[in-house]
Amino acid sequence: MPQITVDYSAPLADTFDRAGFAKAMHTHVVEIAAAKPEACKTQFRRTELTVVGPDAEGHAVVHVMIGLLAGRSTETKARLTEAVLEAVREHAKPEGFALHASVETRDLDASYRKYDA
Repeated sequence: MPQITVDYSAPLADTFDRAGFAKAMHTHVVEIAAAKPEACKTQFRRTELTVVGPDAEGHAVVHVMIGLLAGRSTETKARLTEAVLEAVREHAKPEGFALHASVETRDLDASYRKYDA
């Protein structure tokens, strides 16, 4: 915990500083949501096709999903979401594309379990 997934459009591959973004995001998760630094896990998934409305060209999307153990207030999750959205703006620099960025912070389901070897 936290479990973080970042989906991003292929045209951002060369202009999205993913390592810098992850570092900034992990800092926010630790400071705002009281997570342990070593517990922050982020996976990036590149999507090859992005369609916005009727257009398959000219758009790029970054969507961040942050799953936290239950117990954080709605206000804490909102603060974290806003901070991470600002980090997307700072680290994703589309060239010739309209950027559509979104972040969702949610509670992990009560069935969540993990294994570390």
